[in-house]
Amino acid sequence: MTHAVDLEDLRVVLAEIIEVEPEQVGEDLPLVQALGMDSLTALEVVVVLEKRYGVSFSEDDMRAVTTLRSAYELLLGKTAAVRA
Repeated sequence: MTHAVDLEDLRVVLAEIIEVEPEQVGEDLPLVQALGMDSLTALEVVVVLEKRYGVSFSEDDMRAVTTLRSAYELLLGKTAAVRA
């Protein structure tokens, strides 16, 4: 079962993976620099998001996910394409 994309739900999911409090995941806060997300954690984020939302990420997509906002916008576009 896939989930609808919700910004606050996505914030909680990312916070759980990165192991920080959801309030620490600001919309435009760089995930890597500000929250210490490493490449292994980034891969875990991608796997969880792909399964949760029923989408696939290319390497370019993975590089584009640098903030909560960028992840949210990318997921909105991908889930809309899946439904179309």
